[in-house]
Amino acid sequence: MAWLYLFIAGLFEIGWAIGLKYTHGFTRLVPTALTLASMVVSLGLLGLALKSLPVGTAYAIWTGVGTIGTATLGILLLGEPAGALRMACIGLIVAGIVGLKLVS
Repeated sequence: MAWLYLFIAGLFEIGWAIGLKYTHGFTRLVPTALTLASMVVSLGLLGLALKSLPVGTAYAIWTGVGTIGTATLGILLLGEPAGALRMACIGLIVAGIVGLKLVS
């Protein structure tokens, strides 16, 4: 169950990272409220996952899921570049997450 909590926490991390862009410096109420709610849920689920997972592994995977998702949505929603080197680096993060899961 801890791995599921951790994965969902990573998804909410994507939500608040992308949400920050839409808050316009915390000047828009609804995006700000959703972003803050995503932060709370993300950290809460990370805390639950840490009850049984090593902190280094859990934190690395949480940030990795968030990084991959945020970079992907940046490309898809915000028109950020998707060059070969950037995609290769994202692939390395995926490999790191898979590796950590396999050894944990």
